[in-house]
Amino acid sequence: MNLYTLKNSNGLEAKITDYGGIVTSLSVPDTNGALEDVVAGYNNLEYYVEANPYFGCLVGRFGNRIAKGKFSIDGKEYILAQNNGENNLHGGLKGFDKVLWSAVEKQTSEGPSLELTYTSKDGEEGFPGNLQVKAIYTLTKANELKLAFTATTDKKTHVNLTHHSYFNLAGPESGNIYDHEVMINADKFTPVDETLIPTGELKAVKGTPFDFTQPKKIGARINSNDQQLKYGLGYDHNWVINDTSSNELNFMARVTEPTTGRVMEVYSDKPGMQFYLGNFLDSSNIGKGGKAYKHRYAFCMEPQSFPDSPNQPTFPSTLLSPGEVYNHTIIYKFSVK
Repeated sequence: MNLYTLKNSNGLEAKITDYGGIVTSLSVPDTNGALEDVVAGYNNLEYYVEANPYFGCLVGRFGNRIAKGKFSIDGKEYILAQNNGENNLHGGLKGFDKVLWSAVEKQTSEGPSLELTYTSKDGEEGFPGNLQVKAIYTLTKANELKLAFTATTDKKTHVNLTHHSYFNLAGPESGNIYDHEVMINADKFTPVDETLIPTGELKAVKGTPFDFTQPKKIGARINSNDQQLKYGLGYDHNWVINDTSSNELNFMARVTEPTTGRVMEVYSDKPGMQFYLGNFLDSSNIGKGGKAYKHRYAFCMEPQSFPDSPNQPTFPSTLLSPGEVYNHTIIYKFSVK
C-alpha cells in the first residue's frame, strides 16, 4: 500500500492511496487562506483495511444498492453478495474500495494527477465480464479535485462508479454538519422502501424536507416527521439532477460552511447524486486527531447513476456492452465566499 500526494500551484493538497483509491486527506483554504483537511479518515493507513465505512474511497463495480443482490442480463440471472441486509451495497464484500490498484503519478496541463488502473475479473463479486477500469485523480489549478473514470468490458455488465469522501468543510473533527448550507440542483428525488431500495417513483421535492433547490441548513428539517427520513435515518437518498440530457458536466450541488467560508461545488455527467449524512457513524471509528466520528459528523455527495438501476427498467441504464466505453467525471470545486 502506497500513499501519493498531489499539490497544486495554489497550495491545495490531496493524499491518495492505491488501496481502494482512497482520498485520505484533502486540505483546502478558508477565507483567511488557512489550509485544513476537510475529509474524514484515519492517520494510519492500516485502519482503512480494518474498519473503513467507505471513507474517501473509489466505489465499484456498482455504487449504492442493488435489490436482493441480483439482476438479470439477457435472461441470465447473476447473484451478488447480500452485504447490506438483503441487498448488495457498493460492489459487494470486496468492492473496488478494498483492492490494490496500479498507480502512476503524472503532470498534466490541468495539474498533478494520479492514474489508477485495475482489472476486475469475470465473476468477481458475481458480476459478469472482465472489466478494465481506469481512474484519474487530478488536483487542478482551479482548485478542483477532478475524478475521471473509464471502463471497458468483454461481456455485458452493469457499472456505476463513484467517489465516497465524507466531507466536513469546518474540518472533520469539528463536530456535526448541521450548519452547513446545501443547495441541490434537483426538483425530484427517488423515494425508497424500508431497505433503502428505490420504489421506482421520481417524486417532486417541493413541499418536502428534500427540497434543497434554495440553500438550506442541513439540520433545518432533519427531524421532520417524514417517512422517507425515517427509512434513511436522515438523508440517504438519490436526487434526480436537473438538465442532464446533454451528457455534459452538470452543476449538482453547492455546500457552504459559514464559520470558515469554505464552499464546495459538485459537478458530474451522471443523472443522480446520493446525499448521505453519515447517519451510521456511531463513535466506533476513531479518526484523525484521536477523535471519534460521531453521528452526522460528515456528509457524502456521490454523483452516480440511480440505485438499483439494473432492476429498474424506467431508470437510466447502467448496462455496459463490449465495444462501449463507460465514462464518468466528477468534480469537487473549492472556493471561499
